[in-house]
Amino acid sequence: MIYKANYRMQKGIMMKTPVTEIFGINYPIFQGGMAWVSEAHLASAVSNAGGLGIISAMSMDADYLRTQIRACREATDRPFGVNIMLMSPHVDAVAQVVTDEHVPVVTTGAGLPEKYMKNWIPAGIKVVPVVASVAVAKRVARAGASAVIAEGCEAGGHIGELTTMALVPQIVDAVDIPVIAAGGIADGRGIAAAFMLGASGVQCGTRFLCATECHIHENYKQKVLSARDIDTQVTGRRLGHPVRGLKSPLMRLMRDMEYDTTFSNEDFEQIGTGALRKAALEGNLEEGTFMAGQIAALVKKEQPAGEIITEMFAEAEKLLMAGSKWF
Repeated sequence: MIYKANYRMQKGIMMKTPVTEIFGINYPIFQGGMAWVSEAHLASAVSNAGGLGIISAMSMDADYLRTQIRACREATDRPFGVNIMLMSPHVDAVAQVVTDEHVPVVTTGAGLPEKYMKNWIPAGIKVVPVVASVAVAKRVARAGASAVIAEGCEAGGHIGELTTMALVPQIVDAVDIPVIAAGGIADGRGIAAAFMLGASGVQCGTRFLCATECHIHENYKQKVLSARDIDTQVTGRRLGHPVRGLKSPLMRLMRDMEYDTTFSNEDFEQIGTGALRKAALEGNLEEGTFMAGQIAALVKKEQPAGEIITEMFAEAEKLLMAGSKWF
């Protein structure tokens, strides 16, 4: 079966798609896994609101991840997931934890997850890799992924080269599993556009930075809320893993170092070590990296996760139902 942008409107469920059916959620929306940001309190709030909340394991060791999974289970009886960045120094240990704890869904990024999928899939875990190219999407689909998250370069954090509008329809055409669009989606217009591109769901990260249940430092939230359309930039291309974040003294320094041959790659990497923690936990405006996507300027207020989701899908429903006026 080839999954396209088919959806049904139902009373009490804004959109029923392959994503809601496969993952047992009410709205086809994943909350992005954001290191030092996506912990149990945010993930459980999103899941309780009908989406799929995701705990980020990037900055966690096995023991801390276990406590977060159990805290999430205490706060919600709804499905949730764990995001595993495959470049994490703790990847082998946290990969085992999600199996031991019977986590329903795992999303992955920054690498190829087949090594771990061989254990996760038999354990009943639905695996949803984040992909930035058709080739990787096809590869993980063959390995048994339940869906893929096609993430465009508009997103915050680690990014690929293609935009969401270019990437999503190409991946939809290439794989026979549901495609979840990510990157540049902050409201109902983005959701409606994603469905028109063939996606069966969306993933949002930046919008949830200003959820009431997101416990990042107030300085981080204020940078998002005050962002303009041109206030993000990308650094790290010289290392092969570019990252998008809000402009800041550290990001400007890293931009200047990007092609300065007097600095080694080790120098460049060292200056960014710990910068996201400094942003999210300490609100350090000078030394922090405030990761956010290009849609940061569309985030206008802090509000509960449930309100964010219902607001976005109410707008998307209105737009999609009105689409016939163009014909």
